Amino acid sequence: MSTVNATNSENSKVFAALNGSSGSSSQSSSAADMQDNFLTLFVTQLKNQDPLNPMDNAQMTTQLAQISTLKGIEAMNTSLSSLLSAYNTSQALQAAGAIGSQILVEGTGLTLSGGNAQGGATLASPADSVVLTIKDASGRVVQTEELGKQEAGTIAFSWDGKNSAGVQQADGQYTFSVKATSGGASVNATPVQVGKVAAVVKSGSSFVLELTTGQTVAFDKVLQFM
Repeated sequence: MSTVNATNSENSKVFAALNGSSGSSSQSSSAADMQDNFLTLFVTQLKNQDPLNPMDNAQMTTQLAQISTLKGIEAMNTSLSSLLSAYNTSQALQAAGAIGSQILVEGTGLTLSGGNAQGGATLASPADSVVLTIKDASGRVVQTEELGKQEAGTIAFSWDGKNSAGVQQADGQYTFSVKATSGGASVNATPVQVGKVAAVVKSGSSFVLELTTGQTVAFDKVLQFM
């Protein structure tokens, strides 16, 4: 075992058109549909206005400006959607280059392969005692080791695959935990696991990395590509 440092009516027809037939479910309208409905309602207001008390010019201008703004917002949303699509495509191409690479990500997984496994932890502050505990798939403790005094930051460890009795363990998936203390007080220690990228998978509107263990990791969760 070794350690190394690592660095979210007509009017009623108009309203019927606007609100939909009675009993039907409400559905969102596009800006173009809303503009048509608005103009229909606006023309109806003009036809039925009191000649002795016509509509105020400022009010008319405000209404026209509001519908114009709505149309502009929809156009902007369309542009943003196009940009997002282009970004996702670019992200997928970049991620494809990560296939086969190893990454560091928060987690407690430990893969033993060829008699060697690597992991780490990020300490919030210096610790005078860091204890590493490794368990097999059944949850049985196979190895516990004192890693000694460590500075704040990311530390790394390697495991030769042997249990506390020195017996070599079979390659496979294990888990680990790290307990750190300083002067008897607990020190926050976040486990960091090493994973190998096997594929890039589409998840919703974005992409995630799939590791050889089957675990998926979002790009913003990757601490480091190695």
